[in-house]
Amino acid sequence: MFVLWVLVKYSGGQPSKSFGWCGWRDMPCTAVLTTRQGIGKSWRMGKVILVTGASSGIGRACADLLQERGWTVIGASRRVVNDVAWRSIVMDVDDDASVAKGVADVVAEFARIDALIACAGWGLAGPAEESTMGDARAQVETNFWGAVRAVTAVLPIMRVHGGGRIVLMSSIGGVIGIPYQAFYSASKFALEGYGESLAYEVAPFNVHVTMVEPGNFATGFTSSRRTVVSGPDSPYAAASEKAIKVMEDDEVNGARPDQIALLVEQILLAARPARRVSVGKFDERIGLVAKRLLPFRVFQKAARGSLGV
Repeated sequence: MFVLWVLVKYSGGQPSKSFGWCGWRDMPCTAVLTTRQGIGKSWRMGKVILVTGASSGIGRACADLLQERGWTVIGASRRVVNDVAWRSIVMDVDDDASVAKGVADVVAEFARIDALIACAGWGLAGPAEESTMGDARAQVETNFWGAVRAVTAVLPIMRVHGGGRIVLMSSIGGVIGIPYQAFYSASKFALEGYGESLAYEVAPFNVHVTMVEPGNFATGFTSSRRTVVSGPDSPYAAASEKAIKVMEDDEVNGARPDQIALLVEQILLAARPARRVSVGKFDERIGLVAKRLLPFRVFQKAARGSLGV
């Protein structure tokens, strides 16, 4: 309890149930995400939001909530999504031409893109040594390069219109390496570095970049994860099976993705959006602060149980 008191004290105050701490900053997210007052639905309707990975999971939750709250939402995914209130387009973030066409079509119809919510991604689980190079490359292709493609396509439009918001859906696994999800974590660590660097470059154009770092959430992400099949003689078989089981149980019993969607809207409305924001259960988010404040060996020992190793 003393360690917990230290972490809360030096994080800047009591954590909020919904938003927690803003990454490594020294104040709660609720202090940074000070929203503009008096913004009505008519103002939101004039803002065009492009959401990638909108067919399911966090992307779907963001598209649904933002449309309901009055934003003009275009949801992009590899297939058309039917029976939704927002506009669905086909855009494969793994493909240069598909991204270029998707963004061009949005601009042709709406003349602008005010925000990009980059949610497209999937998970790969299993021992790093036994993962194929094809699977590892595919993981990074979607989770990292897919976001880069979308950002690169929308930035010229944002500059022309005097600014915009870029929200990159990272992960707590982009700050804390997750065993038996090495390439997923690698893709999110890369996204963190890219987003932080990019933020400096685009700030003169009034473009703001925020990385959202979710913990475990109950979505279709779990059932769609690709798992490396280890043979019975694999030295990793037992440990991998145990860690993946812990991970899947945590996800199934995780928070609801509409919490992330609410946070994303806070970022879009914020006068000064945070660079990093964590969201999820408190016992998961505390790890971000613990990694920064505790000696690494102490942190690693404390983290092993929650990581299933």
